[in-house]
Amino acid sequence: MLRTQPTGIEPLVIFRILFGGLMAFGAVRFMASGWIERLYGEPEVFFSYPGFEWVPVPHVAGMYVLYAVIAMSATMMALGLFYRFSTVVFFLSFTWSELTDLTNYLNHYYLVILLSFLMIWLPAHRAFSLDVRRKHELATTHIPRWCTDILKIQIGLVYFFAGLAKLNADWLINAMPLAIWLPERSAIPVLGAFFTTDWAPYLMSWAGAAYDLSIPFLLLYRRTRVVAYIAVLGFHFMTHLLFNIGLFPLIMVTTTLIFFSPEWHRKLLLKIGYRPNGALNSGATPTDSPLLSAAFTLWIAVQLLMPIRHLLYPGNVLWTEEGYRFSWRVMLVEKSGWIRYTVTDRATGRKAEVKNSDFLTSFQEKQMAIQPDCIEQFAQFLARFYQENHDFTDPVVSADSHVALNGRASHRFIDPHADLSVRHGNWLAPRPWVLTPAFYEGR
Repeated sequence: MLRTQPTGIEPLVIFRILFGGLMAFGAVRFMASGWIERLYGEPEVFFSYPGFEWVPVPHVAGMYVLYAVIAMSATMMALGLFYRFSTVVFFLSFTWSELTDLTNYLNHYYLVILLSFLMIWLPAHRAFSLDVRRKHELATTHIPRWCTDILKIQIGLVYFFAGLAKLNADWLINAMPLAIWLPERSAIPVLGAFFTTDWAPYLMSWAGAAYDLSIPFLLLYRRTRVVAYIAVLGFHFMTHLLFNIGLFPLIMVTTTLIFFSPEWHRKLLLKIGYRPNGALNSGATPTDSPLLSAAFTLWIAVQLLMPIRHLLYPGNVLWTEEGYRFSWRVMLVEKSGWIRYTVTDRATGRKAEVKNSDFLTSFQEKQMAIQPDCIEQFAQFLARFYQENHDFTDPVVSADSHVALNGRASHRFIDPHADLSVRHGNWLAPRPWVLTPAFYEGR
C-alpha cells in the first residue's frame, strides 16, 4: 500500500506554497472582516466539541493574537522557513481556533486541519524554500511517492464521500435543497433565468453527485486529468457564485493540483525561479518502515470510517445529525428551527421561560436550534445558570422544539418531556429524545 518509489518533489512544493499562502490570506481576511468581534466578542456562551470542553476560548484581543499566529505560521510554511516548527504551530493554532465554538464548524475547516497535520510529516520544504537557502544539504529533487499519495487520497476521499452522501431521495428524487436555493439566485446575470426553471435543480443535483463520485478517479488518470481539472474549475466557480462558503472553492481548486505530474509542476516552478538541485533522495524522509506503513494504513482507515459512522445510529443522519460532522456532507440540507426552553425547579415547582437571545448571538441560536448536541449543551448551561443565579435547587430543563428540513413542513424535534439537563449515556450514544418524523424513520 505504501509506495516508496522516488517521484519529483515539485507537486509537494507547489502544494506547500499555495496551501500556506491561502491559509495566511484567510487568517488576515478573517481579522479584517470583523469576524473576531462578531464570533468571539458578542456571545456569552460557546459550544464545545465532545472531549474538548477544556479548550479555552480567548477574549477578542487573545483571538487577534491567535489569528496573527495562524497568519504568520502559514506564511512561514508557504516560504519553507523553519518548516517543521511553523507547520506544527499552524496546525495547533488553527485547530485551537476551530475548537472554540462548535457552531462555527465547516467542512473545509476540518479539511484544513487534516491537511495541515499531514504536512507536518511531509518534506515539502526540501526544495525552493528558505530552509534550503539556510541549509543546502536539505535540498533534494525526489521524495517517496507516498508523500504525494497521501494528499491525493485525502482530497479524493472528500470528493467521493461528498458524492456518496448525495445518493439519497432528497437530493436525487426531490432535488433538495437546490430546488429551494436556485430560484433565490434568479437575479444573477445570464444564469438567473436558468435557475428558475423546474428542471435546473434536478440537472444540477444529478450532475453534482456524478461529479463528486467520479472526479478523484478522472484526476488520477493522465488522459482525463486536464478535462477533469477544467470541471473542477467550473464546479467550484459555480459554488462560489451561488453560495457564501468562504474559501472552500479556492481550497479545493488549489489543493487538487497535487494530482498533476511532477513534470507539470516543475515547468510551473521553473517560470518563477526554481532550479532543481540536491540528491535524488537524501534519506531524511523514511521510505520503508513498518511503523510508517502502519500509520499510513491507520490514517486511511480512520478517513474511511468517519464518514460512515452514522450507520451505527438509528434514524436519518440529515435529521438526527448523529455522525453528521466530519463526514463530508456538503450542501445537503436546508434546515431551520426554533426552540423554547423551560427551566423548572423540581424542589419548589418554580418555572422560568428562557430568552435564548440573552445568551446567544442570532447565528448561534439558529445553529443550536437544529443540532441536538448543541441543544443539549445549552440546556446544561441553563441548568447551571439557574442554579447559580436564580437559586434553583434541582433544575429540570425541557424544550419545545420544531424543525423544518428540505422544504417539508415543520415537525417536533425534541421530546418536550425529556430532561435535557442530564446526559443520557456517554457522548457517543444516540440521543433518545430526538423525535424522528414518519418520513425519516428509514435511513
